[in-house]
Amino acid sequence: MKVKDVMHKGVDWVSPDTPIAEIAKLMQGHDVGCIPIGRDDRLIGMVTDRDIVCKGVTSKDFNPARATARDVMTEGIHCCREDDDLAKAVHHMETLKVRRLPVINKSKRMVGMISLGDVGHFAGADLVSQCMKSVSAHH
Repeated sequence: MKVKDVMHKGVDWVSPDTPIAEIAKLMQGHDVGCIPIGRDDRLIGMVTDRDIVCKGVTSKDFNPARATARDVMTEGIHCCREDDDLAKAVHHMETLKVRRLPVINKSKRMVGMISLGDVGHFAGADLVSQCMKSVSAHH
């Protein structure tokens, strides 16, 4: 099975200057836990619901009215290709201990996102179990 067969298609990204409140509304509206961050037509990071809480809300100097993606995002981006085998993408998620990966095409354009939930719906029980243990382990 290929990543393109299980991914969520048509994921949007926002700029690093996007207010946190707007990002939270996007997450809520799309029922997702992360939003990719891009600049100059390139992905540069990710904001997760956990980033907003752990790097933002719990920070002494956090001002939700002024905070932007740049203030809480995890820089750097890891992704997989839409034509990758699902097991390869799951192994990548395990190694990185991440719950979600952006999916790119041959032109390096983001075309979707794959999450643990997607893996759980389509992968075999052994692959799902192994991935859950690795990704959910305390860092």
